Amino acid sequence: MRILQLIQKQQLRGAEMFAAQLSTHLQNQGHEVLMVSLQGGNADLPFSGDIISLDANLNNRFFDFRGWKKLAKIIQEFEPDIVQANAGDTLKYAIFSKKLFRWNLPVVFRNASMVSSYIRNPISKALIRYLFSQTQRFISVSEFTQKDLIEKLAILTAQTTVIPIGIELKPIQKLDAFNNGKINLVHVGGFSFEKNHMGLLSIFKEALMQEAQLFLWLIGDGPLKKEVEAKAKEMGIETHIRFVGFVSNPLDYIHSADMLLLPSIIEGLPGVIVEAFYCKTPVIANNVGGISELINHNHTGYLLEKGNEKGFAAHIIKMVNLDANEKNKRIEKAYALAMEKYNNEQIAISFATEYHHLVNVVSRKK
Repeated sequence: MRILQLIQKQQLRGAEMFAAQLSTHLQNQGHEVLMVSLQGGNADLPFSGDIISLDANLNNRFFDFRGWKKLAKIIQEFEPDIVQANAGDTLKYAIFSKKLFRWNLPVVFRNASMVSSYIRNPISKALIRYLFSQTQRFISVSEFTQKDLIEKLAILTAQTTVIPIGIELKPIQKLDAFNNGKINLVHVGGFSFEKNHMGLLSIFKEALMQEAQLFLWLIGDGPLKKEVEAKAKEMGIETHIRFVGFVSNPLDYIHSADMLLLPSIIEGLPGVIVEAFYCKTPVIANNVGGISELINHNHTGYLLEKGNEKGFAAHIIKMVNLDANEKNKRIEKAYALAMEKYNNEQIAISFATEYHHLVNVVSRKK
């Protein structure tokens, strides 16, 4: 098959990273894959094939005829069997290009988050419903995000399936910087409102008052980073936090830490939790999106309800003091789950199966 993967930007964000990893595995299966980004970027995505940028004008995303035309030209030249839109504005560009320049290929939308959480008003809801009405297949990252599509946006059950995000099985190492005599906590994620860094600071300060040896590593970059740095200083906890910024080896940081924290307010199925399972690092997270499909509070980590900051902090202390045998049992159960269900090589096979099925259905209708 010939598959076109459409991504927002050449950046090391979850959606783009997974699309690149998926594309590589699809290539290894013998498929021909082209990646197209709405915008360029300097990130070295894990994909050896071509990545073409539309140089889209996202400030004019609803009237970017040049960008839509360029996508149509790429599709005409590459002649894919299927087009997959991966998060951000990618579905807008796919559908507007398809309707305006009349290319007739099935479009798959990879649903990696809670779409209904981004509906601000009746206009945005109408737009999303229109885009979805022109989409042939929805691949949701979790049962929870699939249910959101079906119940909140009236997507037919027969149009959607669930294929989770996975992990790349690659070597990891302990970092010397973590040999600091501290209890090292790590958070990996872009500085956006969904990741709730302000809430994380409050949680950390509460836990720090009970255990002075805690140290927090914040991995990632984003628009709210400076605001979070200022808040940490205002709270008087900046000496207990390291703002690392972007790194190319987040698994090493996760593997080196004593636990991973994820107090997000919106998620789909965060790959960082699966990565922590693979790294054998305990996880404490908010129960949002599909996280409960990964974390069982009694077996593979600790799961807190959104907004329960004191409870989250208390579970950090609980994890610190957890019996070593009990902690190892949780770690091993989480690792076994990651290896059994979240291997990207097997997940890519599931995507290819969905593509074949959709192309066959569309062919029968012509």
